[in-house]
Amino acid sequence: MMKKMMLLISVVSLAVASAASSFRVDLYQPTVINGTTLKAGEAKVELQDGKAVLKQGKTSVEVTVKVETNKEKYHYTTIGYKDGSEHQIKDICVGGTTTHIWFE
Repeated sequence: MMKKMMLLISVVSLAVASAASSFRVDLYQPTVINGTTLKAGEAKVELQDGKAVLKQGKTSVEVTVKVETNKEKYHYTTIGYKDGSEHQIKDICVGGTTTHIWFE
């Protein structure tokens, strides 16, 4: 009985952890990531082992990131862009969480 309970707890923990590692963002302008341009619109972001994978339709881009935890939850999801002519993502603050993702 104890093994079944531990298995159940493990499965639930994995489900929660995997749900917390992906979210959606709205790109309000064409955005360049690692030389690949994503169109304006919704994109899915998956975090895994120090990397972020952004998916939009059939386009998928992987980039190295640094994930930090803020003291307080962010109210809104915000995307910061690097200075310059190309619209490259600098960071993402994930609304409703304490997650701050820095793009390298």
